[in-house]
Amino acid sequence: MKTRDGDGGDVEEPGTKTKSLVIGYGSRRRQKRRCEDGDWWSQIWRLLPTAFQLFYLPMAFRQVLSTDFQLLHLPTVFCLRKRVNKGKKSHEPPKAKGAWPIIGHLHLLGGSQPPHKVLGNMAELYGPIFSINLGVHQALVVSNKEIAKECFTTNDKVFASRPKSVASELMAYDYAMVGLTPYGEYWRQVRKIVVLELLSQRRVEMLGHVRVSELRASSREIYEAWVSNKETKGLDMVKVDMKQWFGNMVLNVVVRIISGKRFSPDDEEGVRFQRVARRFFELLGTFVVSDFIPYVKGLDLGGYEKEMKTIAKEMDDFIEGWLEENKREKGASEKKHEGNQVFMDVLISILEGASEGDFPGFDHDTIIKASCLAMLTAGLDTTSGTLTWALSLLLNNPKALQVAQDEIDEHVGRERPVEESDMKNLAYLEAVIKETLRLYPAASLSVPHESMEDCTISGYNIPKGTRLLVNLWKMHRDPDIWSDPNEFQPERFLTSQKDIDVKGKHFELLPFGSGRRMCPGVYFALQALRFTLATLLQQFMLRRPSNDPIDMAESSGLTTVRATPLEVLLAPRLSNSMYQIGA
Repeated sequence: MKTRDGDGGDVEEPGTKTKSLVIGYGSRRRQKRRCEDGDWWSQIWRLLPTAFQLFYLPMAFRQVLSTDFQLLHLPTVFCLRKRVNKGKKSHEPPKAKGAWPIIGHLHLLGGSQPPHKVLGNMAELYGPIFSINLGVHQALVVSNKEIAKECFTTNDKVFASRPKSVASELMAYDYAMVGLTPYGEYWRQVRKIVVLELLSQRRVEMLGHVRVSELRASSREIYEAWVSNKETKGLDMVKVDMKQWFGNMVLNVVVRIISGKRFSPDDEEGVRFQRVARRFFELLGTFVVSDFIPYVKGLDLGGYEKEMKTIAKEMDDFIEGWLEENKREKGASEKKHEGNQVFMDVLISILEGASEGDFPGFDHDTIIKASCLAMLTAGLDTTSGTLTWALSLLLNNPKALQVAQDEIDEHVGRERPVEESDMKNLAYLEAVIKETLRLYPAASLSVPHESMEDCTISGYNIPKGTRLLVNLWKMHRDPDIWSDPNEFQPERFLTSQKDIDVKGKHFELLPFGSGRRMCPGVYFALQALRFTLATLLQQFMLRRPSNDPIDMAESSGLTTVRATPLEVLLAPRLSNSMYQIGA
């Protein structure tokens, strides 16, 4: 049976049975007998390898099928789980069809279509709340603002923890990174420092000079490339990969705010750090088989654990070097002016007066490094990715691009550079950013939460240990809330939905999450998005390289980023002297 997806294409209904893959047939009694005498399992086991190939699962999942460990133990485990669960008659949320033994619904999420779209199509069948099995773990999928509100208000504390994973253990200093650590005293203490000391509005504004200087330096690079292009080739516009430009600029802002370090374009260390950082973020969002099927933990199927350890060590070497350098500077000089203190300075000062017992389980250096790594993880791909989507949308909607530039000309002009204090007057620019975050939230699926006790959601009984996935992509395109939900219409945030913001209180728009585990860097991210986009639109004319629309294909991973480069033609729209300010 086929259904229509959100883009008008045909998709196979999850759980559809075909003649060659009938694995759920027969009565319950007959299935039980087959499970007990081995015949049922032998039939399933014979079908699994072929079925896996048909769904193009990653190699790591296919390797599970070839291990002696699995052949010996997994049939027994499956039968035991069936016996334990037999007879439970609670009021449970709808269960998606199509689950397979051992892996549950993982095979549905391993194809070419992004998981948030697969789960969005499933919501059309099962409703705004349903459950799936991710290996041995139950997950609750929510794609409705009322139910999301219930999760993050009534049951906020219940879902305040994070599930454990191999990546969090091996790459996040054994769960010391605040965004991935389970709920508890350590999380509360570190979160308090991050919110009150590192990412407060006051601290973000004090470090505004870093954003200004880095953005002007990066804009000057475009201008100089345009000058060179015009002199050597006689061309009026220069082509720039803006995905890479945003990435480099945001990298320098975040690293400089954290450590005081700056990478120049031809800096060998900077090139190496970018390589390590990008692979680090890819691995942090990688599915590892043992996260969902713990019976194979230790086998390192696919070799991911070995690579995670290697990349984590390389990243730690960078951060350790920055930390030691900041300690030496702190010991050799007078106390820095508060406006020049980077995050490492602040953390060193705070932890100097704290005892090890205040942060159970970790030494002070580990806490500093893990907190800085959290800032890197939260700040790099998310900010640069959103900027890339915003520019892509504007290039595909030239009228909106013109309105945004006209607004800047009206309120700022072309005789001085735009400043952060101008942002409050740029209402259309703010609407563009909100609309971008609606259509392309940094993470289309929320970072998973885990329930710490039994609870009730939308009248359904949810057991302890359930993983919560909020499908932001689906919720942000709900036709009952948003007119023309798939269209880029910034004007909606100036008219019918002008009072909706992105700070976690309006549950139809949650790009930064909500509740206790909401992203603490909302103010930092919004300041960076506004100021970067305003500067770019004020200083440059922007065009697509051809008449073809910009490709909006997404890549898979922890964050929602463009799958391809964003090549744009640029030319200056201000006087030459404006590009030398701050040089």
